[in-house]
Amino acid sequence: MGHALLGVLGLFLLNTLLYGHAEDPRPVITVSPSWLSAGASVTLNCSVKDPSAGWRFYWYKTVPEPSGNFFYRHEQLPGSSSGTEQDSYIVHGQTHTARYGCRAERGDPVYSTYDSEPKFVWSADIPSSASLTVSPDRAQHFTSDSVSLSCEGNSTDWRVMRSSPEGRYWAPCSTWGTMNGSTCHINTDRTSDAVYWCESRSGESTNAVNITVQDGDMILLSPARPVTEGHSVSLSCKLRSQTFDSIVFFYHNEKVIQNDSRWELNISAVSKSDEGFYKCQHSGRESAQSWMSVQVIPAVSRPDSSSFPVLLIVGLVCGIVLVIPLLVLFCYRASKDSGFFRPVQSESTNADRADYKNGHYSPLLQAQ
Repeated sequence: MGHALLGVLGLFLLNTLLYGHAEDPRPVITVSPSWLSAGASVTLNCSVKDPSAGWRFYWYKTVPEPSGNFFYRHEQLPGSSSGTEQDSYIVHGQTHTARYGCRAERGDPVYSTYDSEPKFVWSADIPSSASLTVSPDRAQHFTSDSVSLSCEGNSTDWRVMRSSPEGRYWAPCSTWGTMNGSTCHINTDRTSDAVYWCESRSGESTNAVNITVQDGDMILLSPARPVTEGHSVSLSCKLRSQTFDSIVFFYHNEKVIQNDSRWELNISAVSKSDEGFYKCQHSGRESAQSWMSVQVIPAVSRPDSSSFPVLLIVGLVCGIVLVIPLLVLFCYRASKDSGFFRPVQSESTNADRADYKNGHYSPLLQAQ
């Protein structure tokens, strides 16, 4: 027993002498932004306890194992198989929710850190292949409300996942709700603030939604999923058991945008500038704020009214360019045809005059 203890202590001291600390450091990964916007790249940063030179950084994302059972594996990001000298990495073209991690190595023999805790990058945009729907479709709910989440898509093996907004802990519906097929019923007996999404064993992920369950007297009714650009949307204030009897304030990114007796805020045609945090206030009470995301329609599939006059002018010019050569060709043919018959008429007339002078007449003229 004493020899074993001395052996462990010896390894502890050796590790401290070699690396300057008692245990392998766990690097910390940060992501920016944590919520995706259309066309934006994602920057990953990996920091270690000892930031001296000589580190090489390895980047990966965690994806579900096809076998299921909620095991995950690392999938290296492009260009990081041999590590990078820079402690940052840029991900281009990401369109869906993903978890990223990093680790670091240095020295000869190689000393490697533990893997970092994964960090989420959320996407609220709805992919064409799969989506998460919320019923009722709003981001805030009272405790005791009935709330369900459904996965829709090509896969038949969906699981609804939940994570803290910071992305530190995540778990399947079976640990915090009731899963029935591809639908999860949330337990709203307790307050919560969490991010939800669906994932399949094949690695597919849906849009993510942030849902808040509160035990207060007032909530903001705003859509849980993104609003399509150009569509209308209504946000409203709701009291648990009372009606509004005075002015209601609506805020967008902490600025008052409506203050009157109306308990509803209507936006007739949503634009990207309407995206942001919303909340309402009434008689000294204030709802929690919720983020409203705006999904932009790709330019290739969206008609542009400003291009209509240009298209009209181009069409007219093309029409004129095609018609003019046809008219010239027609006139030329007509002119050529009329020039061919004139000499015949002239020769016939000259011959008749010659016959008249010589006393020769055609039978037709003699009959006359």
